[in-house]
Amino acid sequence: MTRIVVLDLHGQFTHLERRALRDMGVDTEIVDADTPPAEVDADGVVLSGGPDMDRIGRAREYLDLEIPVLGICLGMQVIADERGGRVGGGDYGGYADVDVAIVDEDDPLVGSLAPDTRVWASHADEVKELPEGFAHTATSDVCGIEAMSNVAEDLYGVQWHPEVAHTEEGEAVFENFVAICESA
Repeated sequence: MTRIVVLDLHGQFTHLERRALRDMGVDTEIVDADTPPAEVDADGVVLSGGPDMDRIGRAREYLDLEIPVLGICLGMQVIADERGGRVGGGDYGGYADVDVAIVDEDDPLVGSLAPDTRVWASHADEVKELPEGFAHTATSDVCGIEAMSNVAEDLYGVQWHPEVAHTEEGEAVFENFVAICESA
């Protein structure tokens, strides 16, 4: 059975990320952000959303486990920052319903959502510049980089929250990530 852990970066929806995976039959649990990666046995990791970079614990270390990682909101920002991208304040803070255009239909994480999807997102902070080696996979009118992927490293990120009911195709994002983990 596929095992994916959710690293808790103190987001208000972390439990919903675990539930979405559990409801798909994935062996999953929420792991504290201060847990050393060597203590975690998993086929994949979800870096949850959260309030700020000051509370990410050892999240950066999980990027070097050589297993797929999905960053959600703050989790995506952690990946971008750690790999040399730039994170900054968004022009539109807070949570909002957003229309997202998929710009890479071949992307294994979000390509199946093409040509567009409606999501629930927070843009208090966002990825402003992609790290080297990452593809820009989705965009919106309120955020230039709504999603990114580095297929070679199996690192993926979405600015939006696929775990909440307001995101129309959120389950598909998790299904795609499970498929990535199963084929890694």
